[in-house]
Amino acid sequence: MANYKNPRLKNAAFKRFLSVVLVTLSVVSLLIVSLRIDTTPGLSESVVIQSGMEKLNLPKRNEFSIRLEERNWLPPRNMDLYPKLAKDHITIVLYVHNRPQYLQVAVKSLSNVVGISETLLIVSHDGYFEEMNKIVEGIKFCQVKQIFAPYSPHVFTHSFPGVSPNDCKGKDDAGKKHCTGNPDQYGNHRSPKIVSLKHHWWWMMNTVWDGLKEIRGHNGHILFIEEDHFIFPNAYRNLQLLVSLKPDKCPDCYAANLAPCDVNLRGEGWDSLIAERMGNVGYAFNRTVWRKIHRKAKEFCFFDDYNWDITMWATVFPSFGNPVYTLRGPRTSAVHFGKCGLHQGQGKNNDCIDNGSVNIQVDATDKVVNIRSEWDVEVYENQQGYKAGFKGWGGWGDNRDHQLCSSFAQMYH
Repeated sequence: MANYKNPRLKNAAFKRFLSVVLVTLSVVSLLIVSLRIDTTPGLSESVVIQSGMEKLNLPKRNEFSIRLEERNWLPPRNMDLYPKLAKDHITIVLYVHNRPQYLQVAVKSLSNVVGISETLLIVSHDGYFEEMNKIVEGIKFCQVKQIFAPYSPHVFTHSFPGVSPNDCKGKDDAGKKHCTGNPDQYGNHRSPKIVSLKHHWWWMMNTVWDGLKEIRGHNGHILFIEEDHFIFPNAYRNLQLLVSLKPDKCPDCYAANLAPCDVNLRGEGWDSLIAERMGNVGYAFNRTVWRKIHRKAKEFCFFDDYNWDITMWATVFPSFGNPVYTLRGPRTSAVHFGKCGLHQGQGKNNDCIDNGSVNIQVDATDKVVNIRSEWDVEVYENQQGYKAGFKGWGGWGDNRDHQLCSSFAQMYH
């Protein structure tokens, strides 16, 4: 009998085979695409966050701003050198502006801190400055992540939040000059370089606590320092001890500090811990405290003072209803060494450091833990300083700044 095959059956089998091949290829293609998305550092979360930000009243970003924003979602560097963080690590955030001479000193001091390799250092830039970036890229003593404020006035050279062509200046009368802007309580219009101080701090706090995936599951304390802070070798270990002692020694303390609130003091040298008002040099608090601060976004964003710390002391902290104490040791573990203002000391010909260096005495006791768990706590009450009722130094009267600040508080919510 001759060998015979029905051509219809043959065609049906081929069609079934072709369908299986096409489905398989489609599945494989989808898997490849999803793997590419998941393995691209921060891409998927950046897309989600950006889609949420589009609903906010944020300034239209330029190409430079968009590139900076994309860099914020890159993973930390030096993970090959330090693949794991210590379980009880305290993340350190160093916020910087454009003072490379200062930053070099701060970074050198951090390199000598005992335990620094156990933690993550996040460097928050107010815009982008190449020399500052190079210094940070040279850090090899711990994991490092850089974030850049994409709405910094330094990024917008011809529009808000930078200088707009039609902006009012000085004490201009907006009605007569037909210019844009709202004066502060003293009749002065905004200065972009000045307001960037408060904008950067608030953007940084919201981004660190609520935006970065590296911090998302971190409920412990985060230490905040600035580019003109010299950090002693024992700072990190002292801070770890203060944080562990705080719940028992000072349950009402909101934070822990490395230095006295009065930046001119080096400490009392007593055999006791100190509870005083929260300072702005080497301060650390946890997510619970951040939530309380975040709920006061309106108070922070509408207070007419361009300084973030004075704003906190004069309006945010008093709104908590009880004194905001911080716990520290009797000897400083950090020193504010800056001689000049925020936007000075940026070049070799404008030197704000004596002979281009800082001479800070570091004694043997500053290299080891010099806090004792058995010490009692000395409480400073009714300290001098900015308090509720202070009206602010101004510089923060423009409605556009109020709106931008308020939008930062909503970025990740």
